[in-house]
Amino acid sequence: MVSGALQIAGLVVGGIGLVGTFAITGMPQWRVSAFIENNIIVFETIWEGLWMQCIRQANIRMQCKVYDSLLALSPDLQAARGLMCSASALSFLALMIAIIGMKCITCAENNVRAKGYILLTAGILLIVSGIVVLIPVCWVANSIIRDFYNPAVNVAQKRELGEALYIGWVSAFCLIAGGVIFCCFCPCEGKNRRYRYSAPSQQTRYKTYTERKTESSYSKSQYV
Repeated sequence: MVSGALQIAGLVVGGIGLVGTFAITGMPQWRVSAFIENNIIVFETIWEGLWMQCIRQANIRMQCKVYDSLLALSPDLQAARGLMCSASALSFLALMIAIIGMKCITCAENNVRAKGYILLTAGILLIVSGIVVLIPVCWVANSIIRDFYNPAVNVAQKRELGEALYIGWVSAFCLIAGGVIFCCFCPCEGKNRRYRYSAPSQQTRYKTYTERKTESSYSKSQYV
């Protein structure tokens, strides 16, 4: 009962991480225009994502444009594209494998050991996908912070951390947590206890024979 509830909890946590990974892969709010100096009232907000750039004007109108070329992007966004697509595929595959290995699913002929290995595989894939999500999110965040405090960068080109980065950190944590939960069901190979027959020694035989002889003599004396 406890193991089944724990498996469901791992599936739910991993599912949240999967949804978050899909969401941040398509969200344009990776880099957001920064409000610096005297820009108290700003009529335009710039969003930069992995696939497009959006401009929102006075919270009324928003225009988005897909990037014309991959090579025109910065190295962190170029790497983030491939890594986020890989993380999405890995996390989806891991959850499908985890569903097969769950206790409530009649698969693998209800073999506990086989299902344990299936859940272990799913847990490892979830942990790897969480690490893959962390790499581009932390890389982009580091480049934003570095450029923000760099005096050589123009004020109009400075950006702030977008909502997608915060969702990415939460999603990575959920994926890793779900993977750890599934790894707890690893089948521990216990040592097979083998009882070997050892022939009694000559001294043991003599003691056994003496005890039996004494018991038989004592029984005869009682009977007389």
